[in-house]
Amino acid sequence: MNRESLKNTSRIVVKLGTGILTDTQKRLAPEKMEPLVEQIARQRLAGKEIVVVTSGAIGAGMGILGYDRRPTDLAELQACAAVGQSQLMGIYTRLFAKHGLKVAQVLLTHEDLADHDRHLNARNTLVKLLEHGVVPIVNENDVVSFAEIKVGDNDTLSALVACLLPADLLVILTTAEGLIEGFGTAHARLISQVDKIDSQIERIARGTNSPTAVGGMITKIKAARIVTRAGIPLVIATGYKPGVLDMILNGEEVGTLFNPSLRKLKSRKRWIAFFHHPKGTLVVDDGAKVAIREKGKSLLPPGIVRVEGEFKAGEVVRVCDLNGTEFARGLVKFSAQEIRSGTVHRKEVIHRDDLVVL
Repeated sequence: MNRESLKNTSRIVVKLGTGILTDTQKRLAPEKMEPLVEQIARQRLAGKEIVVVTSGAIGAGMGILGYDRRPTDLAELQACAAVGQSQLMGIYTRLFAKHGLKVAQVLLTHEDLADHDRHLNARNTLVKLLEHGVVPIVNENDVVSFAEIKVGDNDTLSALVACLLPADLLVILTTAEGLIEGFGTAHARLISQVDKIDSQIERIARGTNSPTAVGGMITKIKAARIVTRAGIPLVIATGYKPGVLDMILNGEEVGTLFNPSLRKLKSRKRWIAFFHHPKGTLVVDDGAKVAIREKGKSLLPPGIVRVEGEFKAGEVVRVCDLNGTEFARGLVKFSAQEIRSGTVHRKEVIHRDDLVVL
């Protein structure tokens, strides 16, 4: 894929990070948000469908409630989110209104995306908002989320929203220029394009020391893995560069472009692969791995070496090789107890239609 093809994208998810929305005191900075909103509005008015995934609620609440660093206590985090979210939406409403555009608040938890009916409902709502010319503003519902139902970070959330729609492109705007090799050294350089996310790319990715953000480049690489496997390109670029979104959508060389996989996933396979916290693991032998990865076969009992964790029939599990590397996920037809008992002999444990090679 080349940059020129980005001109033809019509449905785009844009993720705005905390660092480009707030000031040095971690308070929302409308003067920093305004040029970003102006670019999004310009693309929306030009006929592009734009969904915004925004950070900033917890950061804004921290500033209002007087926290110097991101709290670790869940109740404190939720209090920050509750205070900051209304302020965040108020600013977006005012800034988009200057361009004659309406916005809608969409707050999601991981459960909303994992449950199939709620998943489809969320997608239908977003699509209907776009049809009405509204700009959906998506954030995780941090006020009610806790560990078991959290997406965890807005980079991952933006990737899931892109897969949910699906979008033609995901753009993550952050404080960094893109993926930087040798970050913080005299030999630092921007990697313009990534065709495959391998161990070298993961080594380049670094965490963050920001007091308001979560994950840094590590979570952005995770987001890249999700969307590129789904067949969606990703650009990571700095939100500080004037006109950066216009430049990306004009095919200019800015930020880091992650090229999508040629093996695009259909909606149901995307739901299985990315929208669940797997409940357990099936470790399989080399023969089963080859059958699943290269021949598109179902997983049968003889190929299973070990069952890890407890899960019920119909839940999503990891499928790992003998080295413990996850290479697939699927909807299991039997419980962990049934598989361990050996009573499912000659029956498909995961049908190939319910298996996704990662």
